[in-house]
Amino acid sequence: MPKLIVVNRAGEERAVEAIDGLTVMEAIRDNGFDELLALCGGCCSCATCHVHVDPEFFGMLPPISEDEDDLLDSSGDRNEYSRLGCQIPFTADLDGLKVTIAQED
Repeated sequence: MPKLIVVNRAGEERAVEAIDGLTVMEAIRDNGFDELLALCGGCCSCATCHVHVDPEFFGMLPPISEDEDDLLDSSGDRNEYSRLGCQIPFTADLDGLKVTIAQED
């Protein structure tokens, strides 16, 4: 099973198994990371699943949508590698993807 590497807000890193077809947000939430709130359940309307994607993988992701870009603009912790976890479909091609949960706004 493909692995997703998650760095929590305290800087602790943990590799978790991620089911192909789930989103990064679902994989993080389903593996017990309570600090990723995912309040809207994945419909791209809240930005509480904001992550920073490792630069090595960033170019492999689907393009950012206008809605996602607008939501990320509301975050004080946005950087050039910011994405919403709910907008990143996890596939076997992303095995080893590393994301850091963004600081809470």
